[in-house]
Amino acid sequence: MRGYGKPYVEIWSPRAGLLDDAEAEFHETYTSGPPPLGPGAPASDRLAAFGCALIERITDEGDLGAALARQVPLDRRHASGLGRAFHHHVASLLREAGVKGDHDMLAHSMLALANFETVDYLRNEFQVSTARLQTTWVNLVRRVTAVDETAPRGPGLRPEQRS
Repeated sequence: MRGYGKPYVEIWSPRAGLLDDAEAEFHETYTSGPPPLGPGAPASDRLAAFGCALIERITDEGDLGAALARQVPLDRRHASGLGRAFHHHVASLLREAGVKGDHDMLAHSMLALANFETVDYLRNEFQVSTARLQTTWVNLVRRVTAVDETAPRGPGLRPEQRS
């Protein structure tokens, strides 16, 4: 699914194709891949899996998409097709999960935990591990979606993400 990242072309030109290719695979996974990241799982499980996958990508120094996107200024990342796609996806899952409130602002708030600046700061200044960031995301999803923490969780969430 190429094309949703087109605003990067204006920012990058020589690297735009690389970024589009790197991000297209992730986009395809969360929009049409297998559950729990893709369709077929409850919205709260998809939201938990999406944030964990996003945090995993951000913290993976070998991820080409993350490495290229990290060089784009924050305001341009948020305004890009990719930034809007992430925001739309989170807001849609919140809506689908039956969350009451301002889905757009909740999506912005949640995605603030999974942006480069926040993740880099927490990892560099406080040595927060990827697993701890992911657990925090899952806990945030549970609280926002009011998922009962004693209920069994869907497949694909590691044991440390379930508590």
